[in-house]
Amino acid sequence: MDNICVNTRSSIKITGSKTIYFDPLEITDEPHDADMVFITHEHYDHFSPEDIRKVIKEDTLIIVPEVMISMIQESAFQVQEIHGIAPLQTRCIDGIECKGIPAYNIGKAFHPKNNCWIGYWVKLDERTYYAMGDTDVTPEAKAVEADAVFVPIGGKYTMDTTEAAEFINESRPELVVPIHYGSSEVCESFVKLLDDGIKIQRFW
Repeated sequence: MDNICVNTRSSIKITGSKTIYFDPLEITDEPHDADMVFITHEHYDHFSPEDIRKVIKEDTLIIVPEVMISMIQESAFQVQEIHGIAPLQTRCIDGIECKGIPAYNIGKAFHPKNNCWIGYWVKLDERTYYAMGDTDVTPEAKAVEADAVFVPIGGKYTMDTTEAAEFINESRPELVVPIHYGSSEVCESFVKLLDDGIKIQRFW
């Protein structure tokens, strides 16, 4: 899929009939081309007001976990609309079907389930994308079917390479894109654990 780009960490851009960003971070220019910006949670490397301002335009729609609505309003982004999504809620926003998938840690305290932070399942131009956010392998994640999955592999704050590979080998998306890791060695470890036939697209 040549319409996908990962800038860094979990900063994802998908182009098509609409231009969609997830958690824009370390944006080096000011494209102001976002039709929709999805934010997974409030941690600094996922919610960066400075970078959001570089990609939004007057008619951009910002989509956030419902619990972040007041935080977004306080940031006073000059956009058309702000939408909140609750965990497991499905919405159709400007013709784009999207669902909030709970994103949380199991046995770690960094991303508690009761914070109600989310990843996103999004359908754009007849393809489906799952940007997982910061999460471990959860029952909710296992229930998602998507053509392309952006899976965090760094460990500590998310699932590690072994857990991520097991998840992908079981779910078998058309494409897997590793995100949220620090070094190329981590990504290499993940790739080696994938079953034959699984297509991977990596950006660093």
